[in-house]
Amino acid sequence: MSIFTKSVLLKSIGYYVLFYNLFGDGMKLRIKDLREDNDLTQKEVAKVLMCDQSLYSKYERGEREIPLSLLIKLADCYGTSLDYLTCRTDNPNIK
Repeated sequence: MSIFTKSVLLKSIGYYVLFYNLFGDGMKLRIKDLREDNDLTQKEVAKVLMCDQSLYSKYERGEREIPLSLLIKLADCYGTSLDYLTCRTDNPNIK
């Protein structure tokens, strides 16, 4: 099944499901690993993103969709690309 077919089927279920299926477990693991590799707490990252620690925790667990604006802040914070955060590449370095 193509990504387009999945998007059509999932459109009625909601954007979150489509987002999760496209990026899935990889993204939530990647943002957690980056945080831990940089010796940061959830509270510290939440402060950078200007959100509550409990909300950031839900992002890491995949319980809430991460808005694009916050993904951009995370990429900037860690010096990596959106492609790396969303598991479209395994290269964390920005070209």
